[in-house]
Amino acid sequence: MSGELTLTLHGAARTVTGSCHEFELGGARVLVDCGLFQGSRTLEGLNAGAFGFDPHKVDAVVLTHAHIDHSGLLPRLVAEGFAGKIWCTQATADLLEYMLADAGRIQEADTARRNRRRDRAGEEPFEPLYTEADALAAWGRCSPVPLEEWFEPAPGFRVRLWNAGHILGSASVELEAGGTRVMCSGDLGPDNKSFHPDPEGPRGFDHVLCESTYGDREREALTIEARRKLLEAEIRGALARGGNLVIPTFALERTQELLLDIAELVRTGALSNVPVFIDSPLASQATRVFERHARELEDLNGCTFECPNFHFTESVAESIRLNSVSGAIIMAASGMCEGGRIRHHLIHNLHRRDSTVLFVGYQAAGSLGRVILDGAERVRISGEDVTVRAAIRRIDSYSAHADQGELLDWIGERAPIRGSLLLVHGEEPALEALRKLALGRLDRTQVVVPEIGERWALPPGAPARRLRTGRTDLAQALGHDWQNAYAQLVTGLKRDLSRIEDDRQREEAIAAMRKVLDSYGEFRARKRSKAAHRK
Repeated sequence: MSGELTLTLHGAARTVTGSCHEFELGGARVLVDCGLFQGSRTLEGLNAGAFGFDPHKVDAVVLTHAHIDHSGLLPRLVAEGFAGKIWCTQATADLLEYMLADAGRIQEADTARRNRRRDRAGEEPFEPLYTEADALAAWGRCSPVPLEEWFEPAPGFRVRLWNAGHILGSASVELEAGGTRVMCSGDLGPDNKSFHPDPEGPRGFDHVLCESTYGDREREALTIEARRKLLEAEIRGALARGGNLVIPTFALERTQELLLDIAELVRTGALSNVPVFIDSPLASQATRVFERHARELEDLNGCTFECPNFHFTESVAESIRLNSVSGAIIMAASGMCEGGRIRHHLIHNLHRRDSTVLFVGYQAAGSLGRVILDGAERVRISGEDVTVRAAIRRIDSYSAHADQGELLDWIGERAPIRGSLLLVHGEEPALEALRKLALGRLDRTQVVVPEIGERWALPPGAPARRLRTGRTDLAQALGHDWQNAYAQLVTGLKRDLSRIEDDRQREEAIAAMRKVLDSYGEFRARKRSKAAHRK
């Protein structure tokens, strides 16, 4: 097939979510991942925007793993005309049956809840991004393939998958097309991670795309035993406060790691009667998938995730009853607090001085989890203002991502890289730190930090060439946005007004704020009038 291989980045460029990379050669198109953007409302708004390609013209999707920021737009892709196969490992396909269906239910439930909010009375109703039925239709297009075996997803493309060590079923993607050899890391796991061997892959590529989530961070090297000691200390500290320990956690992998460690702490007598509520039907389903794949997993040693302290809640009624408990561990999704049952538990626990919220995973800029972790005194959750009085804690040792040193080692193991290293799936500080270090490690390799919307030519044996610039309109969507600023303003507004000495001065302050907003409205009206006259 004639022509030159090109790459267009539709997500996970200068941000950590929305992974979607389009490879095109002679009219054949293959997507590596098709994930949801997560974080600020502005960033999430990209999920409803037009795809940067025609779904009808995509021949295949190669999926690195089941996390929603890599797979969560597949239902919309299929609903809008994609009719090809979704190539992935068998474990990823097994997980997607539940992950995508749950994502569809969340889309429907969150949309219904937002439409019921009093502050939206009289406004146009939201529509769900997709439904559970759409999600199951996408899952039906999965075509499982073994690791390290070549397959041809589209004319002119050869692909094989390599263990990425990130989560169950995760893979890096080796791709050959038009004489060019490319490796896409997907998300890479750390060395010595529970359940999975270290990431693997061959050497010698023309171009490598590498994730950069922790490109600016080195974690302390901990054994599994040392990590369990840290968790034990956090649990004991939280219970000593008298309230609940609330853990926002990803239903897939993070939950299972925590369950394994808590079960071991109970088995050895380090913990005794503390009840552990896993308030996530998806986590229950994912745990059953883990047990089906137990022979592929390390560290289980014949154990299962069963423990007398564990209580899996399924129904909404069971979840609501947890409002009355105290002195318990409550684990619920989502891990960045952007949806699901965790928001309900935060509403009921953040204001309690005796409760503790423990973060055990990455929190994207603009997400509710990041706002809380950064020290917000008040937050806005589902239209409610909530004061943060609970103790906010964090453990980094449960991360499913390689840290800076491990990323550099993985990059080095792919050398020689004859053309370009493209750093993706990271925020600005992480990308810049990893870029500088990679330049020092690689001999005569171009290091690029691409933007969303950019298109690059990927020639064999030569540096990538940018063919199209990125979408400048997306810069404001990355990180904190105006809606984060709005939530911060309104949650503290009543308190700030109460500090003013008398009612008259408060009215004057409100009038001054109103005047500022009105002036912006008048300014926009004048701009529109001038533009109309020019036409």
